[in-house]
Amino acid sequence: MHRLYKFIVLIVLSLLILSACGGGSQATGSTSSSSGGTSRNLKFYVITHGQASDPFWSVIKRGVDQGAKDMGVQAIYEAPPAFDVVAQSHLIDSAVAAHPDGLVVSIPDPNALGPSIKAAVAAGIPVISINAGAEVAKSLGILVHVGQTEELAGFAGGQKMGAAGAKHALCVNQQVGVATLEQRCKGFSDAMKQVGATVKEIGVNGNNPTQTQQTIEAAIQHDPTIDGVMMLGPQGSLPAIKALQDLNKTGQIKLATFDLTPDVLQAIKNGQMLFAIDQQPYLQGYLPIVLLTLYRTNLNTVANDVIMTGPFFVTSANVDKVIQLTAKGTR
Repeated sequence: MHRLYKFIVLIVLSLLILSACGGGSQATGSTSSSSGGTSRNLKFYVITHGQASDPFWSVIKRGVDQGAKDMGVQAIYEAPPAFDVVAQSHLIDSAVAAHPDGLVVSIPDPNALGPSIKAAVAAGIPVISINAGAEVAKSLGILVHVGQTEELAGFAGGQKMGAAGAKHALCVNQQVGVATLEQRCKGFSDAMKQVGATVKEIGVNGNNPTQTQQTIEAAIQHDPTIDGVMMLGPQGSLPAIKALQDLNKTGQIKLATFDLTPDVLQAIKNGQMLFAIDQQPYLQGYLPIVLLTLYRTNLNTVANDVIMTGPFFVTSANVDKVIQLTAKGTR
């Protein structure tokens, strides 16, 4: 166990060095695991805005579970049944009242969740944020944010699409009003403008594939100069593919997205999509559990305000390997 622990610490430190260089709840699992039969008697809560039944968040939860197993701690993952920041704040309050040894949170809405997070910090509970909230984490007293900074990820996506030759692009927002998605689109637009390209943002209902497809088709028909489409999340990827197929524009209009699903990966493999921006959610679940354990057992902290897990680009060059890893539930 001692050797395994040292090995895990070395892996985490290597990741940090690379990073520096470069209402009811859906409680899905109380993960109480130990590696080699050793338990450190630590309990952490992971409170996010994403349900573990969701393909993206299920990967985060697998990271949480594996981190708890490797560290010999207990990690309890909870989320509202649907996106609801008020319900999420109540879950954070309940977790704080349970006096855990550490707390992991996502911050899709700093105004709604900030008071609850500050209360946790004031209670002496170490807090790490993941996925959403990189820009506000430090101001809330959070130890470190694990994830990607969305505007920078969007900028990188814009650079890649611009380099592929797109000059007039759509930025399709499937959940208008979510700060992280707006940051993605801003970064994408800024990068495209640097190469003289234009970007138009449109909103769709990510839960309505038919409406999403029709809206994308209408936008392209209204402006036939459109030669690029950036989806801000994978929910609209299949409708976007169908829209391009209906308009006989597959291959002519460059399509890309944020985040991975099996459909997205297959579209890249089939040549229907140029790339996907992966923020590596498994790391967002795994690393906070390791870091909180090290903080509680050895008072270790990191100098970074943000440990960057993305952007990582999935393209035709690496999609086959990523598909294999997705089958294991870690990508």
